[in-house]
Amino acid sequence: MIESIKVTKAFGLRPVLRGVDLTVAAGEFVALFGPNGAGKTTFLRILSTLTRPTTGMVRIAGWELPKYADQARGLLGVVSHQPLLYGDLSAEENLRFYARMYALDKTGREERIAAVLDQVGLKKRAADLVRTFSRGMQQRLAIARAVLHDPPVLLFDEPYTGLDQDAAASLDGVLKSVAARGRTVIMTTHDLMRGVQMADRVVILSKGVIAFEEKGSALDPVKFATIYAEITGMAGLR
Repeated sequence: MIESIKVTKAFGLRPVLRGVDLTVAAGEFVALFGPNGAGKTTFLRILSTLTRPTTGMVRIAGWELPKYADQARGLLGVVSHQPLLYGDLSAEENLRFYARMYALDKTGREERIAAVLDQVGLKKRAADLVRTFSRGMQQRLAIARAVLHDPPVLLFDEPYTGLDQDAAASLDGVLKSVAARGRTVIMTTHDLMRGVQMADRVVILSKGVIAFEEKGSALDPVKFATIYAEITGMAGLR
């Protein structure tokens, strides 16, 4: 579903990605780890068609980027550092706006909005303004926005940033529900334990290259923290 072949990215004379090779199968959940500056966000921006690679090739469901970016965008749901929501609109008004952008069928639009709000646990807050939401609730609504058009590929860039323990636990349930529906997921995170427990496969991006890959089920989170520290030179466990 996702193919990255020798992808590089440089900003001026500063290389960020130095030849990233990564293949993600349909329905697979990959947790992508790495220290700040390793290139995680840049890589997700390339996959989400927001940034062009300097060299290399990317395919989303067979569509080569950036040549077929328009076709690929309809297959993607993206949650970035910013929720990209309108604070003076309600939760359901936000989703109606994005439903029109996604050109969802009018006949099933309201039912779909109600379904995704229920999926992320915001059904009772559907009519409330987003500016009254906590950070965790905004993250859940951002996920509702990302899955609204039922895309086969989801890209999450550090969705746990700024969340307290209760909000993070709630987001766990939402992400597990999303993954259980057979979507292909790449999630960047600094939370090693959570990522290992949730993902089918874990990947470490260090100094612009893939430095480690393993099935999540084959790893002990505490031992993985040691591996992470050895590869990146950073403290591991959070």
